[in-house]
Order: sequence, then structure tokens, then C-alpha cells
Amino acid sequence: MAGNKEFVNRRLHSLLGVIPIGLFLIEHLVVNFMATRGAETFNKAAHFLETLPFRYFLEVFVIFLPLLYHAIYGLYIAFTAKNNVTNYGFFRNWMFMLQRVSGVITLIYVAWHVWETRIAAAFGAEVNYAMMQEILSNPAMMVFYIVGVVSAVFHFANGLWSFFVSWGITVTPRSQRISTYITMAIFVGLTYIGLRALFAFVNPELAAML
Repeated sequence: MAGNKEFVNRRLHSLLGVIPIGLFLIEHLVVNFMATRGAETFNKAAHFLETLPFRYFLEVFVIFLPLLYHAIYGLYIAFTAKNNVTNYGFFRNWMFMLQRVSGVITLIYVAWHVWETRIAAAFGAEVNYAMMQEILSNPAMMVFYIVGVVSAVFHFANGLWSFFVSWGITVTPRSQRISTYITMAIFVGLTYIGLRALFAFVNPELAAML
């Protein structure tokens, strides 16, 4: 019974990491990327999300609750799981370790980002280009956000590889090898989008050159 419960929890944890959390991550990165087109374009994109119908329902049941479950069970996995040197080689075991580390870093980053933006908005602050520009003008915060974005994107991309395996999509060594190339390409692409967006808030000229 305990084994079946853990199997279901791991499947649910894996699924939520892709749908809806992974999709929300991509959407968030795309909206932030609008900063590369200037403050007005970014503010319009951010404001559009604020005007969505059933916004609070979507935030609670599609974003925050799935994220909370994924984070709590992810911490359990991070501090109890062990590398599998029998079924996986050196590279995959390193990726598994990095998955756990990036998960903890991402959790810290997301919690702080929500505090600086969503919680601040609840107290009357306006989440816009100027807010992000002020936050990222601090070099320490810029480094923190860079590490956070890279960790979040890696956690999603590498987690996508695990999702394919867990759900029986990639069962052969060849399919898993191809999946590695695809998910790493996703990591590189989304990292580029995320970092260029961050630089656009503080140095639009540099972001335009990237």
C-alpha cells in the first residue's frame, strides 16, 4: 500500500512539474521577454494577465496549490532519494543530483520573487517594468535572479526528461538519449529568453546585442 501511494505521489509530482507549473514557467518567461521591446510593451503584457477572468481562481488552483505540492514533495525527494548507479551512468546520476540542488534553489528564488512582486502587489504596489528595473538595479539581486532563472529552467528541462521516463514515453536507451538532447536544447533556449529579459530591465542596449 505504501509503495502504491509513493508511486502515485511521484507520478503526480512529475505531472504537475510539467502541467501546469512548467507551462506557467514558459508563459512567465515569454511575458518577461517583452521587456526587450521596451517598458510599454512589457507593462501591456503584464497588465493583460491581471485582467484575465477568474484570475484569483487560476492563481490558487492552477499555480499556487500545484506549486506548493510540487515543492513540498520535491523537498522530500531531495533529502531522501539516492543516486541510482545500477540503472543509470555517471552523467545521469550527476543530472539527478543537480535536479535536487536546482529544485531547492528554485524554491528559494520563487518564494522571494513572489514576496517581492505578488505579495507586494497585494499591499498596493504595482508590478511593472519600473518595479523590476528597481529590483534588478541592485547587483546582488541581479546575480540572485540570474541564478534563480537558470536553476528554474534547468529544473524544468531536466525534469521533463524524467517525466518522459516516468510516464513511459521514453523507455529505450536510444529514446532517452534523444530526449536528453531535446531537453538540453530546451534548457539553452529558455535560459537565453530568461537572461535576455533580465538584462533588458537594467541594460536594454546589452540585451539588444544578445
